[in-house]
Amino acid sequence: MNTVRKLADGTEIPLLGLGVWQVGDGRECEDAVRWALEAGYRHIDTAQVYGNEESVGRAIRDSGVAREDIYITTKFAPARRDPVAELEGSLRRLGVDQVDLYLVHWPQGGPTRAWAGMQRARERGLARSIGVSNFDVGELAAVIALGGAAPVVNQIQFSPFEYRRALQDVCERHDIAVEAYSPLGTGRHLGDEALAAIAGRVGRTPAQVLIRWSLQRGLIVLPKSVHQDRIAQNFDVFGFDLGDDDLAALDALDRTGGTATAHEHPWW
Repeated sequence: MNTVRKLADGTEIPLLGLGVWQVGDGRECEDAVRWALEAGYRHIDTAQVYGNEESVGRAIRDSGVAREDIYITTKFAPARRDPVAELEGSLRRLGVDQVDLYLVHWPQGGPTRAWAGMQRARERGLARSIGVSNFDVGELAAVIALGGAAPVVNQIQFSPFEYRRALQDVCERHDIAVEAYSPLGTGRHLGDEALAAIAGRVGRTPAQVLIRWSLQRGLIVLPKSVHQDRIAQNFDVFGFDLGDDDLAALDALDRTGGTATAHEHPWW
């Protein structure tokens, strides 16, 4: 299986990355990123509101892996005013000249409010690619209608339990890649009995099955862990396939009705 996807702007993104939401700034975050890079990850996803960009940057610099080999995503905190100024701050904290992907973290203030600033950030070379996060079908349509550079990514909560098929279908029609955050349900999905049965049958962990499902359903996937063994296990998902029956059983775990909504309980 290919391990990268070409985005609509011609850049390539690794299909599997480490998410660092809710990872504490300092040693915890630095260790998680270091362990991920040692395990083979080349995609790290952070955000301004996570408060750990400096730790991500330190871990990357100390890793010995060349900057050009690591795909870095951060996200604009939309309660703030200017995406360009905020990205300049992110770059200082990360210790890099450019991020690979810059996302509007959620559609606060309306879906189009930040987009002109996001395009300026890309035009100035501060970000190679730009996209959105937590945007539903209507919000995506509003951004696309502005013209100019369209989002190349929509990062949303996605797993077999939140199988947002209608939203994914619209994204794919517009060549917007879907990134799955919280693919393990921040751990709450891992004890599901149906999932455990499939994991036992294929000889993999429940987390590996959920990540593999995401990959086979055409998603970029961002599992989070702060445990070295689990970080490594979560990357070991390219050597097996889920069969059609297992995929169908996982699809049936959906609790959203195949929604076009990005989030059931928006926080903005």
